[in-house]
Amino acid sequence: MDVILLERVEKLGAIGDVVKVKDGFARNFLLPRKKALRANEANKKVFEANRERIVADNAARRTDAETEAKTLEGVSVTLIRQSSNTGQLYGSVAVRDLVDALVADGHKVDKSQIALDRPIKAIGVHEVKVSLHPEVAVTVKVNVARSPEEAEMQAQGVDVMASMFERDDAGFTEDYDPNAEPGDIARDDANEEEAQG
Repeated sequence: MDVILLERVEKLGAIGDVVKVKDGFARNFLLPRKKALRANEANKKVFEANRERIVADNAARRTDAETEAKTLEGVSVTLIRQSSNTGQLYGSVAVRDLVDALVADGHKVDKSQIALDRPIKAIGVHEVKVSLHPEVAVTVKVNVARSPEEAEMQAQGVDVMASMFERDDAGFTEDYDPNAEPGDIARDDANEEEAQG
């Protein structure tokens, strides 16, 4: 199906472009969300008559998005979650959790603006893209940790899981007697001689 784009659509085109898309994509996404019109003669005339207004509206929305993007630039959100010893979360961090955290910080973010490819299922610092406008996107850091202290360490760049599993070389080591029978208690030779003497 041929459609006329009413706003820039990623990987498709800019305002006013006539593009060929699959019927389902047009019917289920572009047309209901007012991102495009069917490309017929009547709609082409309507689009050309209103082109200046559509472009001006888009520019105004882009300007608003750019101001909001400045407030979101470099923002880091901390989420405290329970996880296993290996760092796998019990459950996952979804789009709704990110929206709630950003709104709590005073940012105007909508669920449809967060581009989370797959849910976050492990502790650590993750980067999430927020598309405020088809032409304006920022990256937000999401710090998922088990405690505020752990979140603080991760924010400073410490890999909590790696440091948790580091070997302690200075720890207690037991003497090993290769001649000992299984179940024998290790004895000190000096103490044995004193006991016999």
